[in-house]
Amino acid sequence: MGRSRGFDDGKVLGCVRTVFLERGFEGASIDDLVKATGLLRGSLYGAFGSKRGMFVAALRDATSSKSQDSDVLNLVLVALMELSARDSEIRGLVKEYLECLLSLEAGDGDAGTASIASLLGRTLLERGDVQLDIDGEGR
Repeated sequence: MGRSRGFDDGKVLGCVRTVFLERGFEGASIDDLVKATGLLRGSLYGAFGSKRGMFVAALRDATSSKSQDSDVLNLVLVALMELSARDSEIRGLVKEYLECLLSLEAGDGDAGTASIASLLGRTLLERGDVQLDIDGEGR
C-alpha cells in the first residue's frame, strides 16, 4: 500500500493553476511550481509525473465544473494557444469543455460556434488588457 499524500490536492491544483495563468505553460518553470505550492520537487513529480501532468490535472479540475469563470477560460486559452495543437489529450479536454458550453447555451451550428468564439475572444482581449473603442467614446 502506498503512502497517502501529505497535501490537499485542491489547494495544490489551485496554486498550479495560478502559476500557469500568470506565466503560461511554456513560461512556467518547475521552480515556479515548487515555490507556489510549497512542495518539494519530488512530491510534485510523484503526484503528477511532469509539468505537463500538472497542467493536465489543473485543466481537468478547472473544466470539470463547466464554469465560465475567467480563470477557467484563461486556462483554456493557455491550452489552446500553447498545447492543444500538439497534445491530443489536452485538445480533447478543451473540446469536451467547449462542447459542454455549447450544449448549456443550446447553441448548435454556426450560432453556437460564434457564441463560443465571442466568449473566447473577449477573454483573450481581457487577458491582454486590450480595450476596444466599440461605441466611439474612446474608452
